Amino acid sequence: MKNIFYSFSLLFFLNSCVTLVTPTTTKTPTTTGGGSTKAVYLQNFPENFESASKSTYTAGSVSFPSGEWYFSEALIGSTENDTKTGSKAIRLRDGGIIRMNFNVLGVRDVKISHAAYGSDGDSNFELWASTNTSNTWKKVGVTAKTNGNRLSSTTFSVDVAANVRFEIRKIGDDGNRLNIDEIALTPYTGGVAKIIVATRDEPLVFGNPSNANRSDENNYLMDKEMFSLSYNRKKGTANWVSWHLSSAWKGDAKRTNNFRADNTLPNAWFSASTSDYTDSGFDRGHLCPSDDRDASVEENDETFLMTNIVPQAPNNNRGPWKDLEEFSRQVAARGYELYITAGVYGIGGVGSTDDRTKYLANGKITVPEYVWKVIIINPIGSAEKRKLTVNTRVIVVKMPNKQWVGGEPWSDFRVSVDELEKLLGYDFLSGIDAGLEQTLEKNVDTGTTNAYSFPVLD
Repeated sequence: MKNIFYSFSLLFFLNSCVTLVTPTTTKTPTTTGGGSTKAVYLQNFPENFESASKSTYTAGSVSFPSGEWYFSEALIGSTENDTKTGSKAIRLRDGGIIRMNFNVLGVRDVKISHAAYGSDGDSNFELWASTNTSNTWKKVGVTAKTNGNRLSSTTFSVDVAANVRFEIRKIGDDGNRLNIDEIALTPYTGGVAKIIVATRDEPLVFGNPSNANRSDENNYLMDKEMFSLSYNRKKGTANWVSWHLSSAWKGDAKRTNNFRADNTLPNAWFSASTSDYTDSGFDRGHLCPSDDRDASVEENDETFLMTNIVPQAPNNNRGPWKDLEEFSRQVAARGYELYITAGVYGIGGVGSTDDRTKYLANGKITVPEYVWKVIIINPIGSAEKRKLTVNTRVIVVKMPNKQWVGGEPWSDFRVSVDELEKLLGYDFLSGIDAGLEQTLEKNVDTGTTNAYSFPVLD
C-alpha cells in the first residue's frame, strides 16, 4: 500500500515541555533521563491560523499545524479590515463557529485573542468544550465581547485533565463580524498535555495472512491506495482484502457506485465486470466497505473496483454483514483504530433465487460458501499503538453465504482465529510475539456488540 498517511510535525512549547503523540509510525521520539519523553515534533500552539487559506463562509474543514479545524460561517481573512497580528485572522459572521476536530489531553486555560472586524460593531462570543468527541458540549465561563477593532484577549478557565476539544461560537445575528487572531492553551496544572490524532496506517501491520505475492496467480498480492488484497485468478475474486479503519479515513463524500473492472490485473487474466452479477441472485458485496472510505470521492471510488467485490447473498450482505460494518465504524468514531481483513471460503452460496449456485460468468467467478472477517481493535493515541496485549479485542466471524443469514445478529457467527486459520490455512497474527499470538487466537470473542459501550478515547 502506498504511503498516504497524514504526517504531522508536533511540538508544544507552553508553560512546560509538552509530550505529544506522533501520528506517523516510522519515527520514535527520543527519550531523556528518567524515562520521560522529549518532544521532537513541532505543534505550533498557540495557533495563529497563518498557515492555511479559506476564502468563503461555506462550511468545511481546514488543516493547521495544531490539527484540523471545522469552520461554519467562518473564513480566514487577510484584508485591511481584518484585525490581526501577522497577515491572517479568522473572521466569523452571524452564527459562525470554529471547532477543533482533535482532542487535547489536560488543559488549564484557553486564551483567545479577538477584535471586531473593520468598522463593525462589537460581537459576543462563547467558548464551549466537549470531553466526549463532540457528542455533547458545555459552555465554558461567561459570554465574552470584543472591544472595538483592536485586539484584546479573554482567558477562559477550563481545568480539564481529560481529553477535551473546543468550539468558539459567535452569538447573535447582528450583522457584525468577529476576528479571532490567536488561540493559546495552557496545560492542566502545568503537567503534560498530548494531542491525540486519529491517523492512517498500512493494512498488513500484523502480517500477510496467506503470504500473498506477485508470483502466485491464485494468491496474487495487490496493493491499492485504500487497501491491500490477495487476488485469485482461478476464482475471479479476491481471497481476502485488508484495510485500516480510523476516523482519519472518514468524511462526507457521497457513495460513487462506480462498479468497474480492475484494469491493473494482468492483461491475460479474466477481469470481472458489474454485468457478470446481473440477475445472478447475488449482491456485488464489498469486502472493504464503501463507507469505510468516504474522506473523498476518489477514495470512495476505489472500493468499487471489482477486485474488492464478491458474490454475496443479499440478506447476508444487507443484514449481519452490514451490521458488523456499522459496528466497526461506530467503534472507530469513539477513538479506536481497527485492522480488518475480510475474505471468502469454499464454493457454492444461496442467493435470492434460493438455488445453490457455484459459479457466475460461465464459471469464471466462484460463488463462496462462506464470508469471513477478522477485526483487531486498538485505541488510538498510544505511542505503541501497534502493540497488542492479552486484553486486545479480536473479533472473528464466519458467515454462511446464504439467504437465511439475514435476521441473525453478527455475534451469532463468532469463531476463534484458530478455527478460521484451520479452515483457510492462513496465519493472521504472524507479526506479533508467538506467545501472545497463541493466547489471542484461541479465544472466541464475547465482548459487547454495542459500540456505544466503548469508552470514548478520541
